[in-house]
Amino acid sequence: MSSMVASAVVEWSADGRAFTREDLDRMPDDGHRYELIDGALIVTPAPGLSHQTVVTNLAALLVPLCPPDLKLLVAPFDVDLSDDTRVQHDVLVAPRANFDGQRLVGAPTLVVEVLSPSTRHLDRGLKRARYETAGCPSYWIIDPLEPSVVAYEMEGDTYREVGRATGDEVLALRRPFSVTLTPAALAY
Repeated sequence: MSSMVASAVVEWSADGRAFTREDLDRMPDDGHRYELIDGALIVTPAPGLSHQTVVTNLAALLVPLCPPDLKLLVAPFDVDLSDDTRVQHDVLVAPRANFDGQRLVGAPTLVVEVLSPSTRHLDRGLKRARYETAGCPSYWIIDPLEPSVVAYEMEGDTYREVGRATGDEVLALRRPFSVTLTPAALAY
């Protein structure tokens, strides 16, 4: 018996023009995740159980540690990085003042992406690069299958790896606030 893994789809408009945020606003509410990166439409399926378990456990760990001037949100929630880029994170932390009521405008303080079979390459490549270009100070990638966490922080205009942990290893991070986490505990 073979298993199929739904994958991300990258689309360009039929007339060859780049998609806009207005086009994205007209997408159906059909359970898919619609994102716009540099004018390309990215469509991904709803995340699975292991992905959502990590998101829930991470949010439960971070919310009590989050300073009052910052807000933590889990997906789905739109982040406008530029006129041709609207993305959705798995977990984000940003200054409360940067929300416009409907979405976050500009780079978050922290973005966490939890890898899924359909988004692994996007989260490690295109989305990481786009958040780096936007100046997001901290970017974490969590792999629920391994389980592992890799943390990056901006150094100049480039991400530098500042921490990595696998399984029962403990990872202590200082930004955007002090937190200690264990990948295996997040995936439980």
